[in-house]
Amino acid sequence: MTGTVDRTFEMQVKGYRLATAEIIYHLPDYPDLLQKFIWQHLDVAPHYPRLKRFLDYWEKNIEGRLHSVHLARAEIVSPAEARAVDGVFRLH
Repeated sequence: MTGTVDRTFEMQVKGYRLATAEIIYHLPDYPDLLQKFIWQHLDVAPHYPRLKRFLDYWEKNIEGRLHSVHLARAEIVSPAEARAVDGVFRLH
């Protein structure tokens, strides 16, 4: 688990942020009905290459035609959360 946490932190330092996309698509059997799919991953703004690869895959391999995509991103580590430690205290 520690390796995953270290890798995630390293990616954030390199500019990756949590990107959440709300993907609205037409149901294949009922094209007048819309369905919602939530995609969430670490990605790099403003180009979002990982999201673009996912949407390209969707258009080529999934029957539900895309209606719209709404994107939000969040800073996972912010300056207020990352601080230097002055000391370590142990309680027995």
